[in-house]
Amino acid sequence: MRPQAVFRWLWIVFFLQGMTYGCWLPALTNILKARGLGGWVALAFVVSPVCSLISPLVGGALADQRIAADRLFAWSSCLGAGALLLAFGGLDAGWNPWWFIALMGLSSVLAGPSWGLLATISLAHLPEGERQFPLVRLGATLGWIAAGLLVSYVLHADTSPVAGYAAAVVRLLSAAAALMLPHTRPMGVASSWRSRLGLDAFRLLKHRDHCVFFGVTALFSVPLSAFYMYAPELLKVLGDRHATATMTIAQLSEIVALLVMGGILMRYRVKFVLLWALGLSVLRFGMSAYAGGSGLMAWHIAGIALHGVCYTFYFVTAQVFLDRRVDPGLKGQAQGLLALVSGGVGPLVGALLCGWLRSHWVAADGRGWLDFWAILAAMIAACFVIFAVFYQGHGKSEAPVER
Repeated sequence: MRPQAVFRWLWIVFFLQGMTYGCWLPALTNILKARGLGGWVALAFVVSPVCSLISPLVGGALADQRIAADRLFAWSSCLGAGALLLAFGGLDAGWNPWWFIALMGLSSVLAGPSWGLLATISLAHLPEGERQFPLVRLGATLGWIAAGLLVSYVLHADTSPVAGYAAAVVRLLSAAAALMLPHTRPMGVASSWRSRLGLDAFRLLKHRDHCVFFGVTALFSVPLSAFYMYAPELLKVLGDRHATATMTIAQLSEIVALLVMGGILMRYRVKFVLLWALGLSVLRFGMSAYAGGSGLMAWHIAGIALHGVCYTFYFVTAQVFLDRRVDPGLKGQAQGLLALVSGGVGPLVGALLCGWLRSHWVAADGRGWLDFWAILAAMIAACFVIFAVFYQGHGKSEAPVER
């Protein structure tokens, strides 16, 4: 396949992948509240990371050892679309909420490896991976924006299960588009059941920098859980009637960040970029804290905008970092481990902790949002200090160290 075609199809699949999540995730809290299921919000956000604790590692191992990454992504997306459709269909039909939770869990199991698989495919086939990967990843950002506009202004589904139906259709389209991706054959060999389950990825933690990196990523993902759980709710409290669309402002700032990421990664050390992401995240959560205390929506919206920059600088850099530092036969599992800590462990603890903070600090009359966001900002500040002190790095090249 010609390089232009590789780039084009990767961009399309990333667009549809981003659109899938953008349809239902920012709207989920308000959808459940509209159905009188506000008490289920924390559980709904817990089930996804719980079910993603294993599948990213297993998916990465399969892509490394047995199944082409492009085909694995296509089939898992197809099955996941069915689970997503049933989940929101059951919610719409008034089924017991446990059915929704179970089906969302199944969808999460199938989706767990998806971002890691796309990163593996991209960095294996793009001729200038570090420069071009942020550009294809830009497709996901634009897809998320398109989803928010579709849900809010076309489907008028900010509080309706129709948002979930749209997500299922788009996910099915991403499965079809993935069939056009370049064949990405396995590069490793399974030598044991440990290898087949993707547990070899934990060997990476023996290296100090990897241990610090994965640990801080997990800790950083804890407060980030509040973004989609409670940022839309604060928007609604502050008077925004189109919270789903407003949340796409984060994706607008992601566009700018992704356009400059290639140059930044070629010029600066990984440690520098990750520290900037953490430092800006402290400021970002501080803005939402000030909005919660002052009632000024503009500060919360500014924080949402800065969130896109912070997320991009940290997690896109993280994926490139792993591609630089890990042996080819372990890259899929390394991306799976990243998905495990950033989409499983961190969000699981985050959903529980943020749910507890929300119930403990925020009163029914809207007071307490300042304390809620300020506590989360302090947690990110701690991540900054840990990373600054304990991560060493090996210069801008970050040459592979795992063999």
